[in-house]
Amino acid sequence: MRLLLVEDEADLAQSLAEGLSHDGYQVSVAGDGQVAVQMLAETDFDVMILDRDLPLLSGDAVCRVARAQGLDVPVIMLTAAASVSDRVEGLDLGADDYLTKPFAYVELLARLRALGRRAGSTPTITEFADLRLDTARRLVERGGRPVGLTQKEYGVIELLLAAGGGFVTVDELLDEVWGSAQYNTRGVVKTAIYTLRKRLGEPDLIEAISGRGYRLVEPTP
Repeated sequence: MRLLLVEDEADLAQSLAEGLSHDGYQVSVAGDGQVAVQMLAETDFDVMILDRDLPLLSGDAVCRVARAQGLDVPVIMLTAAASVSDRVEGLDLGADDYLTKPFAYVELLARLRALGRRAGSTPTITEFADLRLDTARRLVERGGRPVGLTQKEYGVIELLLAAGGGFVTVDELLDEVWGSAQYNTRGVVKTAIYTLRKRLGEPDLIEAISGRGYRLVEPTP
């Protein structure tokens, strides 16, 4: 995944770029908004990590320019402002996600994985074992049988299918399905998984590993 990191704090930019490169991302760095706009015009990026408080051209302005030019690059906006109004304003400008400084590096990685899944070309039909998801019609079938799911349960199974057998953490589920990893109780995920298993029936397709999260597994004979 090719990233554009727009951050004027040199030490933070270097630290993030080194960490992200180590984790397999291709990282380009811009130290101000004007350079960021130029780089966006020259290169196709998969995700932009954009500080809101930038010299020469603010992060808000960079986001406006990108959207005005028809660039649909997903944006994670970074800011020191923590109020709800600030987050809403950033999202209204066209940002796809929001991180308040200081943030945990592992949370940034989780947000990048989530955006990468959304930005990728997701097929209309996704299948795993005898489970079938039609995203165009928002229809889930198990063994050819339609499965009625709530909105949250559908969101959970969609993320699990997108992970292709990889683990999806509780925080990722909270962030993607419930809208915030800071949701007031992590028990909602356990409850949703419990009811989802009942609706999907036997044999069980969902594996839970403490500390790692949930994933889809092939049913045992």
